[in-house]
Amino acid sequence: MYEGKLVFAQLMDHLPQHTFRRYAERYGADRWIKSFSCQDQFRCMAFGQLTYRDSLREVVTCLNAQQAKLYHMGIRSAVRRSTLADANERRDWRLYAAFAATLIASARRLYAGDTFGADLEGAAYALDSTTIDLCLSLFPWAHFKRTKAAIKLHTQLDLRGNIPVVVHIDDATSDDREILDLLTPEPGAIYVMDRGFIDFVRLRRFAEGGAFFLVRTKKTLRTRRIASRPADRASGIICDQIVAPALKASLAKYPHRLRRVRVKDQVTGKTLVFLTNNFALAASTIADLYRCRWQIELFFKWIKQHLKIRSFYGTSENAVKTQIWIAVTVYVLIAIIKKRLNLEASLYTILQTVSVTAFEKIPLDQLLSGCQSPSHTDLSTNQLNLFDD
Repeated sequence: MYEGKLVFAQLMDHLPQHTFRRYAERYGADRWIKSFSCQDQFRCMAFGQLTYRDSLREVVTCLNAQQAKLYHMGIRSAVRRSTLADANERRDWRLYAAFAATLIASARRLYAGDTFGADLEGAAYALDSTTIDLCLSLFPWAHFKRTKAAIKLHTQLDLRGNIPVVVHIDDATSDDREILDLLTPEPGAIYVMDRGFIDFVRLRRFAEGGAFFLVRTKKTLRTRRIASRPADRASGIICDQIVAPALKASLAKYPHRLRRVRVKDQVTGKTLVFLTNNFALAASTIADLYRCRWQIELFFKWIKQHLKIRSFYGTSENAVKTQIWIAVTVYVLIAIIKKRLNLEASLYTILQTVSVTAFEKIPLDQLLSGCQSPSHTDLSTNQLNLFDD
């Protein structure tokens, strides 16, 4: 009989505890705290994410029902709803954002050699944002419309492993393109975006920084053809051209040449037009890259369905950001465990299994290696039609 650690404790062992303590010290999160440390707060909130608890009351009730096991879960203090609520209200959310960034860096190293559906050796990122609706009477600080509150998650997703590299929580009225101002262009990397990200000033900064971009064009965007390249119409490539902005104002903002690729989906008959500053990739690879952009839509769908980021345990801005960053940490932690244990199961299957075995004493690799992974629930296989608007 296995007499080792609880499943929950084994999950937490994959976290760099020394790094967490360093960040807690940096942000003074445990200063003047005699009991219920940031470590206790994090583990209680992570438990809520892993087991689909809808409220702090549910989190505390479930934990206290297993009070004899709290110490073995790494929770050193008694858990009370008011104490946990107060911690979410007052302790700096930046601690959890910094800790998530450390895990993200570890996950990216683990998935660096993975393929993702396009013939590309360098780094590839998808950029997009999603809106989370809130109740205006409970979240007045997140005012969006006259009768509505909301926040927006701007995200940069590494397509190798579907790891969120950058997550920026902002006002719902913010423009999607604002995330481009937060990023430092990575030389040689390609950034895949939808048509809402067309901004020649911002795209010029990426191009001159040595990075590549791939963006879907708008119908109203005017370009001037300079030259044409061979196009394989049998594969759906209608045209492959060298172009420049047609309007003087646009040309002043982006004085470099662009590549314009028009692609037709042979199944639906719909046509998309892309602009990029990469002249070396095959036109078919350009189309494949944009198809992979759908992974960020699936990422948003996944975290909204399987983690608690639509219903919140607290109503303050600090509590909301704390909960979101801990949810991101849990997502990345599951991705790390999947890779470290070389599991075939999907993230969904791993999360479901952990949710009902958190208090069990079963070796984690033994527990998860036998999991069946329904293909329709995996993030990477749940593909929708590329050409749906």
